[in-house]
Amino acid sequence: MTDATPTIDTTVPHSARVFNYWLGGKDHYPVDRELGRQIEQAFPEIADIARADRQFISRSITHLAKEEGVRQFLDIGTGLPTANNTHEVAQSIAPEARVVYADNDPLVLTHARALLTSSPEGATHYIDADLLDPEALLAQAREHLDFTQPIGLAIMGTLGHFPADEKTYALARAYVDALPSGSFLALNDSTDTSQQIIDAAAAWNEQAAQPIHLRSPEQIEAFFEGLELLEPGVVSVPFWRPDSSQVGEIREAAQYGGVARKP
Repeated sequence: MTDATPTIDTTVPHSARVFNYWLGGKDHYPVDRELGRQIEQAFPEIADIARADRQFISRSITHLAKEEGVRQFLDIGTGLPTANNTHEVAQSIAPEARVVYADNDPLVLTHARALLTSSPEGATHYIDADLLDPEALLAQAREHLDFTQPIGLAIMGTLGHFPADEKTYALARAYVDALPSGSFLALNDSTDTSQQIIDAAAAWNEQAAQPIHLRSPEQIEAFFEGLELLEPGVVSVPFWRPDSSQVGEIREAAQYGGVARKP
């Protein structure tokens, strides 16, 4: 990791900063708040989707660490640190868990040291690598993870920045193919399941640097082709193994995801 301070453009809305704004964080600029408020006016539920996304990450990592015995995690498209990050969730269950975060965003790079904390027994690493270059990213990940043992691969809310075409599916498969048998893929992204989010995505794409490509639930499920989906399959993320305290209070969100095992 370089010590040079990366250049951050504060004149264009940034997805990680807007997401941070919706989550009540502090890492955003006026241009991010302006777009965030504009999206909220068109789609008031967007903050609920942001929270549902974070809760899905926490529940899926909890399941993998607690129920499946996974002790290694590769989180690609890390985003800005918030509460209940992957390493915090995994190491609260298994202190010896090893976690590698991968991102190539200048803003995330400036916050990387906030992620580089760990339980004494485990390890947490951040690698500056491009999702679009699986070979290079995986080479760095192999320096910290044992690719002969199961790995939990998390790609959360990231692939929606790329078109819903075969190239994007091939990109995801490149990472899954590198995993050993018994590994898991946890993935979610935004869907075209409400007119409001379709309108919100259009407003986003008019101003933000990174476009949003909404997918159908079936297109989200296609990322898990060849894998063994865990129950309840690909669903609106609030319905993926909700906490018992949430039952009866759950509302559908236009964010679908699932977790699957590699045979």
